[in-house]
Amino acid sequence: MANGQKSDTADVVIVGGGAIGSSIAFFLAEDPGFDGTVTVIERDPTYARASSPLSLGGLRQQFSNRENVEIGLFGRTFVEELPERLSVNGEAPDVGFVEGGYLFCATESGRPVLEENVAVQQAAGANITLLEPEAARARFPWISVDDLAALSLGLSGEGWMDPNALMQAFKRKARSLGVTYMEDTAVRIDRTGGRIEGVGLASGRTITCGTLINAAGAQAGRLAALADIRLPVSPKKRCVFVLDCRETLEPRLPLTIDPTGVFVRPEGKHFICGVSPEADQDPDTDDLTVEHDQFDEIVWPALANRIPAFEAVKVVGSWAGFYDYNTLDQNGIVGRHPEVENLIFANGFSGHGLQQSPAVGRAVSELIGHGGFQTIDLGRFGYERIAAGSPLFEKNVV
Repeated sequence: MANGQKSDTADVVIVGGGAIGSSIAFFLAEDPGFDGTVTVIERDPTYARASSPLSLGGLRQQFSNRENVEIGLFGRTFVEELPERLSVNGEAPDVGFVEGGYLFCATESGRPVLEENVAVQQAAGANITLLEPEAARARFPWISVDDLAALSLGLSGEGWMDPNALMQAFKRKARSLGVTYMEDTAVRIDRTGGRIEGVGLASGRTITCGTLINAAGAQAGRLAALADIRLPVSPKKRCVFVLDCRETLEPRLPLTIDPTGVFVRPEGKHFICGVSPEADQDPDTDDLTVEHDQFDEIVWPALANRIPAFEAVKVVGSWAGFYDYNTLDQNGIVGRHPEVENLIFANGFSGHGLQQSPAVGRAVSELIGHGGFQTIDLGRFGYERIAAGSPLFEKNVV
């Protein structure tokens, strides 16, 4: 790739420079099978409201779809290789990965699904185990298991990292390989029948492109609409609360998910927690005001029930970020539009975009450079299911 390409033409235009868009840019730029130019359009290079840096930075393999398990396995491998693969001028990035594990809790009604999920995960090679309640209590004395029927624990390969560090590492490496980043906003998509010709920008410029990639995160549905394409991806607000707890909990908590959907994990000397609201309490929004009532009414009661030490906690911080929520099935949408073949989607990850960004970046680069998926077959994640209204549900959405 030619360094410093800044013309109004690019072989590949990526709208969205977060973790997904920057991962795609990196994998394309490093692929010997691709010798084209890449331009990333990012409307806010400070990423103040972007999903990636406001996420929890989680990485797991505990999903219900095998593809998502394999995506998580590659994510862990990539994090191990990251200091070398994303180094620039001898400077290796550090994303601060903590291999803390995930702990899913299930009541009697949820046990069959948990068992099914663990079987899928283990068959894919993930190091996940199913725990009976008393075994969980013996391992984690701080947990209340009286109403639980089973738990699943990631023994290795799962944890959390600095989300902004990963995103910035992808971006910095991509730029070092010749990818151009433009601060601008896509306001028009020029479509002629089954082909995208270019992208009109708020600055007045137009970039013609060979391939357009929608990596616009929570704004992906709005971007697709500019090409008269329906994409069921909406911005949903997720609030995160930072807690101080009087008691010391040993051993350290994994990222623990209650049957109510409330989650909590350590963050330095504190803890962070939250919940995804019920569907009728989860509107599309552009507002990132923290909903403090959510903690008082939903999160705290569930935490105190599951971990009695959390009966006495103090909220010492909070923030809110966006999920790029796929309203059809909460699964990623990855692949070409069946009728507009030079339009590729990388959207709708419903809170899993950061951890799935390495595998999705590689997959999209394979589509462009090699004509199809070469490593993980993401064919079931294609737009075809969206057009048909045929969901591929992911049961482990946190």
